Amino acid sequence: MKASIASKLDQLVDRLDEVTRLLSTEEATRDMESFRKLTREHAELTPVVEEYQAFRQCEADMRSAEELLADPDMRELAQAELEDGKQRLVVLELALQKLLLPRDPNDERNIFLEVRAGTGGDESALFAADLFRMYSRFAERNRWQVEIVSASESDLGGYKEIIAEVQGRGAFAKLKFESGVHRVQRVPDTETQGRIHTSAATVAVLPEVEDVDVDIKDTDLRIETMRAGGAGGQHVNKTESA
Repeated sequence: MKASIASKLDQLVDRLDEVTRLLSTEEATRDMESFRKLTREHAELTPVVEEYQAFRQCEADMRSAEELLADPDMRELAQAELEDGKQRLVVLELALQKLLLPRDPNDERNIFLEVRAGTGGDESALFAADLFRMYSRFAERNRWQVEIVSASESDLGGYKEIIAEVQGRGAFAKLKFESGVHRVQRVPDTETQGRIHTSAATVAVLPEVEDVDVDIKDTDLRIETMRAGGAGGQHVNKTESA
């Protein structure tokens, strides 16, 4: 591991200890906004520090195995542990590099998931239903809540279009790369001659936006009123009916 990465990880270990200490103080419990920020930072730092500790433990185990190489009775076992340790270090270092990548500010937000049938007729609607079922199962495994906002079903039980809100921590981070066109080649249920069809469906994953206060100035408004014309006398000419 590069010295710069190790130094950065050591700083994160110290920061996690500091955040843990701050969370236990009375000042943090009084200010709920500060408490929420510290809790969020603690949740973000914990997996990184745990992975780094596993990396350091693996290094320590390898050093212990190297010392056993001098013992003829333990040499074969120590060599096997060294080979296994080298592979684990590569995996752990790659995982740490991914965890250190800059985070998308929307990663922890809830999402709106939209699945639309594309080319393929009824088969594409069935494929869209399969996709939505897959995402729903994935959400269940992550203990997220899925609430259907709107749905347009096809005659065969598929979906021409379905929109759902997925509520759960890290929903956008795990599903944001699902956006795009999905294609499948298979023998559909609608096919009577066993031919393979290509169908497509589009998926959109949008992060839930935060509530914002909008201040509209009176100078930004333009109000127009209109009066009827034609027969009707003074009543028509004076009444602003639109």
